[in-house]
Amino acid sequence: MEIHCTRPDCARPLNHFRDLDDRNILKTTQQKYCTACGMELILAGRYIPSKLLARGGFGTAYLAKDRYTPAMRTCLVKQFQPEGDLTPDQLETARNLFDREAEVLEDLGSQHLQIPNLLANFQITAPALVSGAPQEFFYLVQEFIDGENLEQELECKGQFSEAEVTEVLKEILKILQFVHDRGSIHRDIKPANIMRHRNGRLYLLDFGAVKQVTTTGTPKTRSTGIYSLGFAPPEQMAGGQIYPSTDLYALAVMAVNLLTGKPPQDLFDSYSNQWNWRGYVPVSDRLEGILNRMLKAAPAERFASAAEAIAALSTPNPATPTASSTTIQPPASAPVPAPTPAPAPVPAPAPRSAPIPPTATPAPSGSSFSTLELLAGAAFTGFEGGLVGVALGSLLGLSGLSAGIWGAIVGALAFIQSRRWIEGKDLPIIGVLSLALVLFVPGLRVYPIGSVLAIALLAGLSAIAVTTLFRLIYRLISSIL
Repeated sequence: MEIHCTRPDCARPLNHFRDLDDRNILKTTQQKYCTACGMELILAGRYIPSKLLARGGFGTAYLAKDRYTPAMRTCLVKQFQPEGDLTPDQLETARNLFDREAEVLEDLGSQHLQIPNLLANFQITAPALVSGAPQEFFYLVQEFIDGENLEQELECKGQFSEAEVTEVLKEILKILQFVHDRGSIHRDIKPANIMRHRNGRLYLLDFGAVKQVTTTGTPKTRSTGIYSLGFAPPEQMAGGQIYPSTDLYALAVMAVNLLTGKPPQDLFDSYSNQWNWRGYVPVSDRLEGILNRMLKAAPAERFASAAEAIAALSTPNPATPTASSTTIQPPASAPVPAPTPAPAPVPAPAPRSAPIPPTATPAPSGSSFSTLELLAGAAFTGFEGGLVGVALGSLLGLSGLSAGIWGAIVGALAFIQSRRWIEGKDLPIIGVLSLALVLFVPGLRVYPIGSVLAIALLAGLSAIAVTTLFRLIYRLISSIL
């Protein structure tokens, strides 16, 4: 059996013990120690780390086995291990966040199927590698969710459809409703913190940043600066008062990230303070209205609760919501308790440096193209133009009619791309299908296969060259004028 040492600076963390392949010995052995650094390997005498999964800002995650369960249950071991040189105050804050995650998992995970269960929380003291005081290591063990997070899923499969994003929104809103109803705010909603199990169920992870709305009647209403850049709303970035709608804003940013496949920083125009996501993807007016409301700058203009957002998603073709029709201003001194679906007070305005998301309608559909997108589109148009030329030449010969049809088809392809009706992975798929049609449909090819491929490729390369030349000329003229 292979056991992974959890000392962060161990030189050879992988240890092999043949005797532990015997299940009886594995169950009864007292302890095993790292052959490189002497660190005890069987954590709390029970959990056997087998693989390093990830390192984060505050800790390291390991895949482990629980040797005291009949099926050697797989679990996730998280070790507190902050990166960088932290001040004592920063270290204490990080410790508190780590401990807070254990408390929340114990409280919420045992009550909700889509929040991981806490299995253990403990501390280990180990001898120092060199002379000095013993080292202390802190661990929590939680249920292992076997699957991929939505960030990984987006990287693998590309943009989510409207139906897929709607399903994600409904599931996560239900979990947030449960969390908010128990007086907590997650504060770090993003694709990396949403895990899809292999059975399809979505889980909300990483509760280290969770904040209580109230504890024993004492308000805790200010953010401590724990958030993910690009997903956090203005009130959180400014360190101001936070609300259940703070999580709804981050969830909406996550939704447009999944819909467009682009990071939030590319969708928000800090110069005009506008979200420019709508031009990248066609969605229904209903979903557009819901997401735009969740992205409002002022918390009181968003949905007041997850339950209200769920109701909007579940109502067929509702009218686009407006803040004036539902917003009720409570006294400024009282934060909104999570169980009550009443809108929260508007915090003080964010500093000038903090980007304020738009309250207006999104950008029009004709959004600008990057240089890479322009060149890919040129290659596609040229390649398709070459194949169309081969097919028309085979059917009609070299005539004015075939030239006219060719020009109309190529122009239509350019127009379709300019409207983003086809883009990204659509281009190679259409190109392969077009090539197959020309090569294998009788009558569309009078030239050898090699000649057809050469014509199409040369046409694509020529289109790239022409587009590059015009792009350079345009930029030169723009810089002069």
